[in-house]
Amino acid sequence: MKSSHLKIPLILLSLFLAFPLAVGSAKEGIVQCANLIYGPGKTSTCFSDEFLSAVQRETSIVTDRRFKPVKLDSEDLFRYPFAIMTGEGDFSLTPKERTNLATYLSRGGFLLASAGCSNAEWDRAFRREIKAALGVDDLEQLTADHPVFSTVFQIDDLGLNKSEGNGHLEGISREGRLVLIYSADGLNNTANAPGCCCCGGNELTNSLQINVNILAYALLH
Repeated sequence: MKSSHLKIPLILLSLFLAFPLAVGSAKEGIVQCANLIYGPGKTSTCFSDEFLSAVQRETSIVTDRRFKPVKLDSEDLFRYPFAIMTGEGDFSLTPKERTNLATYLSRGGFLLASAGCSNAEWDRAFRREIKAALGVDDLEQLTADHPVFSTVFQIDDLGLNKSEGNGHLEGISREGRLVLIYSADGLNNTANAPGCCCCGGNELTNSLQINVNILAYALLH
């Protein structure tokens, strides 16, 4: 798996950072990523932010190397072009959270979501809540030739750490733009998440490289 050492054209990156979503961010010119707090007591704590540093190493994108905790129902969400959402167990979003999420994605925001260690309850809840928020029946599986698999790193498989076979990525598009990528298997990269483990299920073994590609793709498309 080799990196293409993608260099984002500065003019393109400047245009992206000037987008209304990023206006008012704490560090102008630096891509910041939101770590969502949602539902009653749910947080995305066990998701490694190491891929943010990897993006900066492999591309010309300048990132804040730590997530910013952001409540899904807060207006602060619209300051961030990219957000992650993960967890374990069942949950329900509030009406305000559903509305905020739908508005965020319609205004140019991008969501990376993952069932922590392939947690089945969280997977069912996420699909249910996404349907309620966005009015979609099914997420679309991304095929191997999708550019997200080659944006920075060339990714030829989605190997699992606890079973044979491969995982897959799913997505949702709005007006021809992919606004959400979801993995029913863990993308948490718990090896780089202190205090977290993946003892309850599968995790994608190359999750760091996948997350790098997803962030770069989100900024370019």
